[in-house]
Amino acid sequence: MQEPENTDDDFLFIDDSDEDEIIEEPIGEPWKVLIVDDDPEIHSVTQLALSDLMVLGRRLEYLHAYSGQDACQIIAEHDDMVLVLLDVVMETDDAGLNVVKHIREKLERQDIRIVLRTGQPGYAPEESVIKDYDINDYKTKTELTRRKLVTTVYAAIRSYQQIAAVSQNRLGLEKIIGAASELLELHSVHDYAAGVLKQLSLLSTSRNSLFCARGHGIVQGAEDLSFYVLGQAGLSTNSVDKKLDTLQDDIASLQVASCFQQKQHIYSSSNATLYLASGSYRAVIYLNLLRELTELEQQLIEVFLTNIAIGYENVHLFHKLRNAAYKDWLTDLPNRLEFVKLLDEFVQNRNTDLVAALVDINHFSDINAGLGQDIGNQLLIAISKRMLSMGDECQFARIGADVFGIIGPSDSVNPEELNQIFQQPFSAGENNLPINACFGFCTKGGAGSRGVDVLNQINIALNLAKKNGLEHYEYFNHKMEEETLWRLDMIRQLRTDFSDNRLELWYQPQLNLSTGKVIGAEALLRWRTVDGKFISPAVFIPLAEYSGLIIEIGDWVINQACQKIKTLDGPAFENITISVNVSIPQFRRNTFVQSIIQAIQFHQIKPERLELEITENILMDDPQIVIDSLVKLKAEGISIALDDFGTGYSSLSYLQKLPLDRLKVDRAFVTNIHKPDGSLIAETIITLGKKMHLKVIAEGIEEIEQQERLKALNCDEVQGFYYAKPMPGDEFLEFLNKHN
Repeated sequence: MQEPENTDDDFLFIDDSDEDEIIEEPIGEPWKVLIVDDDPEIHSVTQLALSDLMVLGRRLEYLHAYSGQDACQIIAEHDDMVLVLLDVVMETDDAGLNVVKHIREKLERQDIRIVLRTGQPGYAPEESVIKDYDINDYKTKTELTRRKLVTTVYAAIRSYQQIAAVSQNRLGLEKIIGAASELLELHSVHDYAAGVLKQLSLLSTSRNSLFCARGHGIVQGAEDLSFYVLGQAGLSTNSVDKKLDTLQDDIASLQVASCFQQKQHIYSSSNATLYLASGSYRAVIYLNLLRELTELEQQLIEVFLTNIAIGYENVHLFHKLRNAAYKDWLTDLPNRLEFVKLLDEFVQNRNTDLVAALVDINHFSDINAGLGQDIGNQLLIAISKRMLSMGDECQFARIGADVFGIIGPSDSVNPEELNQIFQQPFSAGENNLPINACFGFCTKGGAGSRGVDVLNQINIALNLAKKNGLEHYEYFNHKMEEETLWRLDMIRQLRTDFSDNRLELWYQPQLNLSTGKVIGAEALLRWRTVDGKFISPAVFIPLAEYSGLIIEIGDWVINQACQKIKTLDGPAFENITISVNVSIPQFRRNTFVQSIIQAIQFHQIKPERLELEITENILMDDPQIVIDSLVKLKAEGISIALDDFGTGYSSLSYLQKLPLDRLKVDRAFVTNIHKPDGSLIAETIITLGKKMHLKVIAEGIEEIEQQERLKALNCDEVQGFYYAKPMPGDEFLEFLNKHN
């Protein structure tokens, strides 16, 4: 729920009181209240809000501290301090918490009541602070309307007065404080209920006892407002998490309902029904007594309940915090954090038959985009429910938007069984959606030593499964991890060397087949490492695309090519073009077209002297984005070439839509072109290019026989080792001077 947009100071100006205040005459010395806050205005509005308040017939006297250090000194000087309204964040983020420790540990003042306040939404002290230092209450400043502040102060001072009275007159105080401290160690509702009944048994004599509350939100499956048993003592049968009515104890049922409605304790000679409330959390404790409680026992019990009431709210808050931290809000499955804990248990489990897996829903983003997020959410819920039908021996989690985790025996967690989950369509709203998925697995034998290691291992297997076009699943093995580490190391090295200008642009000349003159060159990226070795483009280009570095490298290549064209601006080379390869990540960038145009304008070159090469695979990856971008670039005068034509799967309909200037015949169709029946595909491509009025260039020529066959087929241009290998920029300039 979103925090209200109050300022930190608004909380005391809100008067939500719904009843008239009763003005009493003071009958004793005032209660000393210390306000600790580094904001002077908070002191003023707090004192203003509490100006007319009397508690137990006594007014309030206010002392003021504006830092944690000042607060410690003032408290040490006043033995009769009863309440501290304490800001958490002052001169340091934990200044308030240090004051708490000073009060409880150094001054050993256990009687002073402490109310923590913070103006920072979302900030909360560590659980250990609430547990160990007996915090009376904890609120954000925006929560403390005037009524709530008055209620909080009244309850705190009353608690102080009762503790002081009991400490002077009752030997049972030691038991109460010990019990409250012990109960604060308990973080589940059921443990807390059992702990309260145990401590009450030390303060009274009862045959049996029950801790009851509304079951909704506490007991799984409880959707009504019936009272449920959350804790019991002295009963022969286990009734925890069952409705109170199932005990068939009419007296207990009647007393619990009456106490809950009246919001007060009810005592009789044979039973005591005790009301426990803090915040919006309420419970009733029913004691079936062996004898009537004495006045002293009643007082002790009431003091005990006053001190532990906040604990009942805390266990609910801890429960909510744990759910928020470890449960997926949509499917109610464990989330990523909890799955890591389950994987820790998986690692420690001696059962070698266990398998951990990740399930990634294919094309889920398309469903979200096409049908809406609400349908996407309903689909995820439907998938989680079908997974749960696999049985109790498996553990499930949702660890990402469309990724689920599973741990279970190998006969359940395997490709065949998981594929069965996706055999039938899933119902989401009015849609029946056929869905499939990819799976990554890790067996117990191959698992790492920690849960986070196992999660990383399964994720590696899942990523490889997504690239597996046939089976869509992979089992982790350590070679995968080695390859992943190698890839990451190479990417780091590539980033470093690119920053250090170790990438170079080499040029392979392109010649007119009939005249033998150089008409251009293909710019080819080279990576020379610190030790002078070259890394193959077949290795580092995919890494650059995988890491996203290809965007920066691509911009650099375009500018280097434009700069080279600028150096060839003389009359002898005015028709030389430079061809640059571009990748799909570059096309997907919104500013791609504009970046090319800006580079041409910056270097002041003719647009037609820059040629962009795309491959069929790039075209098929995202056809419309590529076509739209090329149409805009073509309108600026930039040349477009289709590389590796015939090796991909593009249709001729796409070919017609492309604003092409040139077709490149792949080396695969040139290698055997001079052999019998070896030129069919090359001849078809050349003929098609001529029909479409495109220039046709063949690459990979290494023998004169290949050249002669291409001449016979009326090919326009060539490039290959037969003419020249790729060379650095200076050598390319010498090559031009020699051949042109």
